[in-house]
Amino acid sequence: MQQVLSLALPFFGLIFIGWACGKWRRLPAEGLAWLNFFIVYVSLPALFFQLLSKTPIEQLTNWAFVVGTTFSTYAVFAISLLAGIVFNRGDLRAATIVAVAGAYSNIGYMGPGLTLATLGPEATVPTALVFCFDNAMLFTLAPLLMALSGEKQSPWSTAIAILKRIFLHPFILATIVGVAAAALQVRPPVIVDKMLTSLMQAAAPCALFAMGVTVGLRPVEKITLEIPVVLFIKLIVHPVLVFAILSWIGGFDRVWMMTALLMACLPPALNVYVIAQQYHSHVSQASTIVLIGTLVSVVTVTGFLWIITHDMLPVLR
Repeated sequence: MQQVLSLALPFFGLIFIGWACGKWRRLPAEGLAWLNFFIVYVSLPALFFQLLSKTPIEQLTNWAFVVGTTFSTYAVFAISLLAGIVFNRGDLRAATIVAVAGAYSNIGYMGPGLTLATLGPEATVPTALVFCFDNAMLFTLAPLLMALSGEKQSPWSTAIAILKRIFLHPFILATIVGVAAAALQVRPPVIVDKMLTSLMQAAAPCALFAMGVTVGLRPVEKITLEIPVVLFIKLIVHPVLVFAILSWIGGFDRVWMMTALLMACLPPALNVYVIAQQYHSHVSQASTIVLIGTLVSVVTVTGFLWIITHDMLPVLR
């Protein structure tokens, strides 16, 4: 248990410190803009590039793993969409936000820090693969469903918006460059390498603190029945499903299996709230789902960490 707490408490402690600071000082939310920019456009991309560029290229083409994890995320997206349609009486726009909340883990801010701290550098490649392909799928499904719900955009505009979200995302760009560097065995100059290493070391603490502040600034709205349902899907069904599917496919290393499980058990991403704001739909509920989901995940993620560190899950090789 001490090993689990040594992983979970510093991790969630940084989120709590950010949350407490957000509640204590009540500074304007705009003050987070530059910190978020640093995290999204500088620090986390440096982390992905540094880790992937030093990875043997043959590890980056495990398509069975990609199919298993991406299909699992798609399945919980579909389940959450159906639940959203039921709870919102056929409102596809609101149901789409619920679906994103049920499938979109906080794999950017929380994923790399947790998987690397728990499983070591061997978790780098599966972490990056889950991030890239889950994001690509969700960045495609959300705009498509919003367009089907009556969003006034031409098919061409929708397609362009989807492609921009996928291929211009800084994390995905950094992953592509890192994979290219690994394939060509290119290494940056020593000075650049040291600078990138400093930036990557700042990624996890800055991201977790910023996440805590953001959650602390969000008001808690009315808690409806759809919130515990979608959080059960996100925090329990998603990790169980991804582990079951990867076990059924078979042939994966334990670290890859556990990485997929950890990435799936994370709470809903802050991007759920961003997407809700962008489409002016289900905004207050999205904010509440992210807040409550983050709080509940202290228990659920710690539980999965305990299971993983005690090697309680059978892994078929």
